[in-house]
Amino acid sequence: MTGEFSAKTYLRDIQPPFCAGCGAFTVTNTFLRAVHEMGYTDLTKFVFCSGIGCSSWIPSPHFKADTLHVTHGRSIPVALGVKLMRPDLNVVVFGGDGDIVGIGLSHLIHAARRNLDVTVVMVNNMIYGMTGGQAAPTTPFKTPTTTTPYGSFERPLDASKLVIAAGACYVVRWTTAHSNQLKESFKTALNTRGFAFVEIVSQCPTAFGRRVGFRDVGEMLQWFKANSITVEEANKLSPEALAGKIVIGELARKETPSLTETVFAVLKEAQKK
Repeated sequence: MTGEFSAKTYLRDIQPPFCAGCGAFTVTNTFLRAVHEMGYTDLTKFVFCSGIGCSSWIPSPHFKADTLHVTHGRSIPVALGVKLMRPDLNVVVFGGDGDIVGIGLSHLIHAARRNLDVTVVMVNNMIYGMTGGQAAPTTPFKTPTTTTPYGSFERPLDASKLVIAAGACYVVRWTTAHSNQLKESFKTALNTRGFAFVEIVSQCPTAFGRRVGFRDVGEMLQWFKANSITVEEANKLSPEALAGKIVIGELARKETPSLTETVFAVLKEAQKK
């Protein structure tokens, strides 16, 4: 799109609630930049759904758009209802790892299985940031948190692998240190016919960074870059060699009929009978 990008075009004049250095700023700016480059001058063709958590505040109430801010973990079934009623709109879910793969995990699995035609953006800061820094399903092994002061004793859940197994059409993972690649992936996700899942490994300097010993946000972003490995490189390594690495890039892409297409096809057949 021609014209200079400004995030303010798409944002209400409301002070964001995020801590200084939070990755939500990068996610917001990168998503809106992608929307701008796709030619959208406003967000009237979008509906955003979010649950509870820091990342859920990205669209609501800050985007100049129709947003549904719902109960914890329930944003995806709400998005399903919106998409079935308004298949002409881009329906996008924003949430954190606790919201999406903690309390909302079953909804994520079934959305991928059904090939629900929405984009789910999971901002994975590896901890419950808003409620005090408790261990999350994605917290790295042996990481100290408020609920695991001697280190997390559970293996983290790989959400992207899970949705691939469930049937997602497009799955990608980046960190907030890879904003240009993330921007292009947002465009692909929004143009995907079927379920698209964008995982963003993001810094939480307040609840995660200070507990694991990072001095500042810059050091955490450098850690993201140093520990990130492309899918192509990862495929050459053993599981042991991949321990502690962040596998980034396009993890899956395919085309199958979306839930919306399938439902309306069934209704059309039923009407004939």
